[in-house]
Order: sequence, then C-alpha cells, then structure tokens
Amino acid sequence: MTDLKKLYQSDLPNRAISVYLYLRSRANKEGFCWPAIPTMARELKMSESTIRRALRDLVREGFLVIEGRLRENGADSSNKYCLIST
Repeated sequence: MTDLKKLYQSDLPNRAISVYLYLRSRANKEGFCWPAIPTMARELKMSESTIRRALRDLVREGFLVIEGRLRENGADSSNKYCLIST
C-alpha cells in the first residue's frame, strides 16, 4: 500500500483521499478489497456519483486499479479495488 505522505502531498481532492482511506481500512494484506459503491456512499455520507469521481481521481493519479467482476450467472458484482504500492 502507498505511503500516506504521498497521498497527502498529492493534488487529489478531499473526496478521493477519503475514499482511498476507506478502501485502505478495508483492504486485505495484499491490498485488495471489494466494497460496493452504494455501501461506500452510505458509509462515507457521499453520493454515489461523488464516490465514482473519487475512484476515477485515484485511478488517474496511480493510487488504485479497479477490476470489474462478474457473478457465475454473468451478472455484475462489486468491483475489486487494488491499492497500488508506491
């Protein structure tokens, strides 16, 4: 996982820092977690669109990789979030 100093020194908006810290607190030791966007929005008291913007910010700045997942029946599942070590 990333050194928090780099996160705080970045030009990321507060929403992205909050989402990163949320994901980091839920990640396993390999840096992966799977929360749904509605869950993040509810727990962080942000709109789903704000969560999506924050996730795009984190991907753009290289702090996060997002992998889409599907259930066995082909239906969408929550994304897999991979925190990047820097």
